[in-house]
Amino acid sequence: MGAKPIEGRMTAAGEDEVVVFLIGMRINSFVAVRSWWPVARAMGPMLAELARDRGSGLLGFRSLLGGARELHLVQYWESREKLLAYASAPDGKHRPAWAAFNRRLREGKGKVGFWHETYVVPAGSYESVYVNMPESGLAKATGVMPVGRRGERAADRLRKP
Repeated sequence: MGAKPIEGRMTAAGEDEVVVFLIGMRINSFVAVRSWWPVARAMGPMLAELARDRGSGLLGFRSLLGGARELHLVQYWESREKLLAYASAPDGKHRPAWAAFNRRLREGKGKVGFWHETYVVPAGSYESVYVNMPESGLAKATGVMPVGRRGERAADRLRKP
């Protein structure tokens, strides 16, 4: 069924800098299951590891489909430092998954594609609005509040705190 919609116009409660990390994979050959299935499967354990560690810096995430061939993940982080610390942690799940992915990438000869983008967004440089929606996206990661507390227009919500 999903979460219950919150009636009215809401915005994300977050006021601090936020790091938005987009990551995705593209299945270039559906028959090359050995190339793409382990890549798709690796993200769940990493997200579970991050969710268990309240100090990891991961605020929240959401999975998206990008057509029939692409899987996307939007992650919200407290800081670039915490994102980079997780990516390079020698005892975390990311480094072995990344090494295995790179091996498969070389062996698969183009059967799976991968991409990521990182955006560091300063405080006061983002805004959001959610109308009759459950907590979603950034609001799910940082909490939700009525739009009026930040301003009725996008321009009002984008001013520096």
